[in-house]
Amino acid sequence: MNELVTELVPVRGELASVAFKRSARARKISLRVDAAQGGIVITLPMRASRKAGLSLLQTHEDWVAERLASMPQALPFVAGAVVPISGVGHVITPVSDARGGAWVAEGRVYVTGSPEFLSRRVADCLKRLAKQKLTAMAAQKARQAGLNPKSVRMKDTRTRWGSCAPDGTLAFCWRLILAPEFVQDYVVGHEVAHLRHMNHGKHFWALTETLTAHRAAASAWLGVNGQALLRIG
Repeated sequence: MNELVTELVPVRGELASVAFKRSARARKISLRVDAAQGGIVITLPMRASRKAGLSLLQTHEDWVAERLASMPQALPFVAGAVVPISGVGHVITPVSDARGGAWVAEGRVYVTGSPEFLSRRVADCLKRLAKQKLTAMAAQKARQAGLNPKSVRMKDTRTRWGSCAPDGTLAFCWRLILAPEFVQDYVVGHEVAHLRHMNHGKHFWALTETLTAHRAAASAWLGVNGQALLRIG
């Protein structure tokens, strides 16, 4: 899939960012509001025109306008911003007289170096934390179930918080490190259960229930707050 162009298009009197993407796998034009990008994504089959994509947008303009209006506010990684780590707020704090990139301590994310590198260093720090914590959590739950994942990877996915590949590779969205621990616990338990059951049948859910007690609460939390996590950073 290749991005063709991103442009500003009026939606109910307000300019909105629209990214046009062409996909060889797409059979029809699709439209979605992407919280991570803060705008609209129109996916086009190889022979579909940009005009046809805009026509679909116009048809669903009211729905799109509502989704854009309800989109959580972006939270960039800047000095003084409060970033949740495992659901607990941490203040991004530049440090001028130290070296070492970024680290978390005492309710803060300390960041060294030039201001232009602050955002990247905070993101790198959070990704490292996510890798450490979610990998350890997956290992513990896999041992509990008598399973053995091939590897655990971090991604910046937009539509899935976790996945399990047929070869036993587990992958998680690094932004889970921002969510409360009970949410992390559920997502990891869910994906570990897929190591045995690559479906959502009754045996899968029975195993999931032995690995995490937070299915209902975590699903509800992500339903309300998941889009906001995609707007952080």
